[in-house]
Amino acid sequence: MNDIDRLEAEHRQDPEDFRKQYDLALCYLRSERYSQALELLDRMLARRGRDPQAYYARAVAYLSMNDYRKAGCDFLRTIALDPDFLEAYKHLGFIQLTLGKEEAAMKTLKNAIERDPFHAGLYCVLGDVYLDNGETEKAREAFEKALELDPLDAEPHCKLAMYHVSRGDMKGLKKEYEILKDLDALMAEQIATLFFQPL
Repeated sequence: MNDIDRLEAEHRQDPEDFRKQYDLALCYLRSERYSQALELLDRMLARRGRDPQAYYARAVAYLSMNDYRKAGCDFLRTIALDPDFLEAYKHLGFIQLTLGKEEAAMKTLKNAIERDPFHAGLYCVLGDVYLDNGETEKAREAFEKALELDPLDAEPHCKLAMYHVSRGDMKGLKKEYEILKDLDALMAEQIATLFFQPL
């Protein structure tokens, strides 16, 4: 019996148990069964509408389905209910940037960094905002800060690789590519295909 089958069986036995519903919704999300996750999370929030974890999970489902506006609304609700929910700020900043609202994204991310200046992921998205605004040096500083905070995370290395591409710095890109071969082989392969393999 796989995880989904087990959790669905537990949910059938006790359909009102919020924790079991939530665990099943997360399992649906991990399995990319977004519509089932949404259906379950909608029911949960209709019954218990002040749960930041459930709003966050529903926002992730919407984000995975490219429904940025609904995802943004749920990330905002998450933050309203739990002002220290840093991942919600990170995703909200990403959505704001994606929707062309760079100033709002900057404000969201800086607010989150004030709450926790040691969250590497916030600096990664902040660097994206700077890069989008053409502020390449500030972008590099943000990516390097993320790297300083979490040197073994692939994300800052991916962001620095993107920064080097934007600057036409093949030497810097090659350095990040070598590091990513160990941290994120798929990304390293994509970089190699795009920039280092002959056509």
